[in-house]
Amino acid sequence: MENYFELKLKSISENEKFARNTVAGFLVPLDPTLSELDDIKTAVSEAVTNCIVHGYEKVENGEILIKVETSGNKAKITIIDHGVGISDIEKAMMPFFTTKPDSDRSGMGFTLMQSFMDDFEVYSEKNKGTTIVMTKLIGNEGVHD
Repeated sequence: MENYFELKLKSISENEKFARNTVAGFLVPLDPTLSELDDIKTAVSEAVTNCIVHGYEKVENGEILIKVETSGNKAKITIIDHGVGISDIEKAMMPFFTTKPDSDRSGMGFTLMQSFMDDFEVYSEKNKGTTIVMTKLIGNEGVHD
């Protein structure tokens, strides 16, 4: 690990933009393309929004912890809530699955996060919270195995 930061935020929608822009700003020294920055900002935005909307749905004082680590051209972003947790991660990660069909939620949050990152993992325990770990290799655009 070459550099890192941790940020703790109250789980309110006003903090989503701050979170995504802070993470993107921290990663600028890695010299990402605009496309890579957009991918990172979108993934962070989706993760933080999931914490607010799903993890802390009926909680006023929830906290979201964001940890970002860099090593070489690798950015590891971890987003943690201590909310309600996810009972079935596999089901929750299915495209278009939503626990709020009567709202404006599309059920694409995890799908978007996964598609914009090089590695993506979700850990969750019912009534204890959810941890999302995302890795992005900067300068890796157009490189495929």
